Amino acid sequence: MHLSEITHPNQLHGLSIRQLQQIARQIRDKHLQTVAATGGHLGPGLGVVELTLGLYQTLDLDRDKVIWDVGHQAYPHKLITGRYSDFHTLRQKNGVAGYLKRCENKFDHFGAGHASTSISAGLGMALARDAKGEKFKVVSIIGDGALTGGMALEAINHAGHLPKTNLLVVLNDNEMSISPNVGAIPRYLNKMRLSPPMQFISDNFEEQVKNLPFVGESLSPEFERIKEGMKRLAVPKVGAVFEELGFTYMGPVDGHNLAELIATFQQAHQIPGPVLVHVSTTKGKGYEIAEKDQVGYHAQTPFNLTTGKAIPSTKPKPPAYAKVFAHTLVKLAEQNPKILGITAAMATGTGLDKLQQKLPNQYIDVGIAEQHAVTLAAGLACEGMRPVCCIYSTFLQRAFDQIIHDVCIQKLPVFFCLDRAGIVGADGPTHQGMYDIAYLRCIPNMVLMAPKDEAEMQRMLVTGVEYTDGAIAMRFPRGSGQGVPLMEEGWEPLEIGKGEIVRNGDDVLLVAYGTMVYPAMQTAEVLSEHGIEATVINARFAKPLDTELILPLAKKIGRVVTLEEGCTMGGFGSAVAEALLDADVVVPVKRIGIPDILVDHAEPDQSKAELGLTSSQMANTVMQAYFKQQLSVVS
Repeated sequence: MHLSEITHPNQLHGLSIRQLQQIARQIRDKHLQTVAATGGHLGPGLGVVELTLGLYQTLDLDRDKVIWDVGHQAYPHKLITGRYSDFHTLRQKNGVAGYLKRCENKFDHFGAGHASTSISAGLGMALARDAKGEKFKVVSIIGDGALTGGMALEAINHAGHLPKTNLLVVLNDNEMSISPNVGAIPRYLNKMRLSPPMQFISDNFEEQVKNLPFVGESLSPEFERIKEGMKRLAVPKVGAVFEELGFTYMGPVDGHNLAELIATFQQAHQIPGPVLVHVSTTKGKGYEIAEKDQVGYHAQTPFNLTTGKAIPSTKPKPPAYAKVFAHTLVKLAEQNPKILGITAAMATGTGLDKLQQKLPNQYIDVGIAEQHAVTLAAGLACEGMRPVCCIYSTFLQRAFDQIIHDVCIQKLPVFFCLDRAGIVGADGPTHQGMYDIAYLRCIPNMVLMAPKDEAEMQRMLVTGVEYTDGAIAMRFPRGSGQGVPLMEEGWEPLEIGKGEIVRNGDDVLLVAYGTMVYPAMQTAEVLSEHGIEATVINARFAKPLDTELILPLAKKIGRVVTLEEGCTMGGFGSAVAEALLDADVVVPVKRIGIPDILVDHAEPDQSKAELGLTSSQMANTVMQAYFKQQLSVVS
């Protein structure tokens, strides 16, 4: 059977180990060819091919449910659930999503782009099953990196308290999240990988004891305690921890040995209550280059399969915002030993790996634990340190309560740096950084700023480090900067709450925030071609807003447009409209940004065009609102 013929995972049933191995090779070939062409996540999926095939061989996927933690490891799952023929469209507009989506396929039982959710979701499904009197298996697959997340530990704590609820948790242990894991749990798991395979007491142990001379049926009431004690002796240290939490532990199992996997999963399905199967895998398995560089090949832009090298861009690009951020932060940290960079398992993505290399004592990786990262930063701030908490916009959502309760209520000077703010592209709805302006703006004792370009970001970094009157946050986008000249040192901080005029005109006021400043200037150029002159403000700060600059101009010009790369509901445009309303400046306001929709996976430029965020589209929007007589001449 060829992989292309598999449209339902139950077609794997009855295949021999040799046939499954052939399917595994075909999955890896298709996975590699596709990601090499389109870009995407590489190492995670390559590592779980045999795990997927072995598990699905023991399930009836018309009934049973599998929940994958962080769907980027589920590409093999996608390839055997009817998406082979479309897999070449991976992460492209209207193509196969890079993560699991319930609306994409009936076998995607739970969507996830953030880590540590699968055990909670699986337990919920198992409890619903039992409440309805139904019979099916529930399997949650979670990586060892995601096990550092508090939510996963909370779910394990709950599931272990329910001995009659059947739930299988598969721990995919490859010693990695994106970067090598940190913390006590991964350290114990690493010890486990070196331990002998787990040998459980067999089901007929009691019968064997009964057959001993002088014992027979006269078993002591203490027998169960003796049996449990012997079992504890057989369980390695980490396994014993899971056993004490209420799980039956099995493993570690070779995650690339199909026969061993199938036998283990078959046995696990027979055990009542919560069961954890510890599977040892190799990230990037089957592609030597990815096995040797598991960090670099976690995800890749399009690359040459033979050499593993990225396909060069047709034209040179300015340095990425994350690179400029990291370089500048390292320079500042060298001058100020109180600066500490904090990441939640995203060292390479945020650029903080550069800080780790240069100043390891001023670098902290907490694992996939954003809540802990924020409160840790609060504790550091209490003691006079300057914590710089660098977390993607989409991931900081997970620490909303800590931002309020542990930082802002206590007015602690924590500097939040929100990478990947705005439209991020191929990762889709789970990763779009749409909401940080809205969810941070409503919190007292919080300053919000966003740079128009990478040079202004350098100044904002200094501003954030020096600000001590409470929390301050800076958002910046994914990808390349504007290509403006940069300074190596001597950056001047910005005055809090002060914007700037970057273009003058009398017909309409464009108030832009962050990444929308340059598009606003381009929009003004388009408007100028049609006889409409715009004043453009680089707001710099969403909170506090520069009302001394904005209000008089709004009153004078009489037409206001706000531009932001974030949700319009409660966002920057709402801040401007509220300020005008509160000051009794009654002028029309048109807000341009992300409407109340989820932005799907696509190239950022494609998403912006679909949302009406190109300069010509925004010029058209402005004229539709205020200058309808000029509409006919806009292309």
